Amino acid sequence: MPKAKGKTRRQKFGYNVNRKRLNRNARRKAAPRIECSHIRHAWDHTKSVRQNLAEMGLAMDPNKAVPLRKRKVKAMEVDTEERPKDLVRKPYVVNDLEAEASLPEKKGNTLSRDLIDYVHYMVENHGEDYKAMARDEKNYYQDTPKQIRNKINVYKRFYPTEWQVFVASLQNKKMEVD
Repeated sequence: MPKAKGKTRRQKFGYNVNRKRLNRNARRKAAPRIECSHIRHAWDHTKSVRQNLAEMGLAMDPNKAVPLRKRKVKAMEVDTEERPKDLVRKPYVVNDLEAEASLPEKKGNTLSRDLIDYVHYMVENHGEDYKAMARDEKNYYQDTPKQIRNKINVYKRFYPTEWQVFVASLQNKKMEVD
């Protein structure tokens, strides 16, 4: 709804606000957030990106950090001057990053509970008969026999130990019935 005419107040200039600090804080907030917590905690906002990374022992430009040696056509003695290494004042950052990188990767991909229940139901009732599975009333998505076989194979690949336990339990049930 539109406002009533004349009801908005005019903005007045704030003379008691420190503009330099206001702008500096706005710039700092506008800077991109550093996702890596190790680097974020060691970051010094008064220094440049290159200085910060050099203090942490990290490289700003990987091409300059590990230069490629150019092959010479003639074998000549060339004076190779070693660049003085920057002083690493915050080595704990690199140590933390290396420790984090050496941890084993967490398995993030899993199958849905619905798919697991579907596979269990189909294999319990039909065994290896994929055509019967395709005609089953629980086949809500009307999967073809090949699609059902592929879903079962995906389950076998994701959970091999659980599959072995499941098949063993089916064998035990079959033995008990006979």
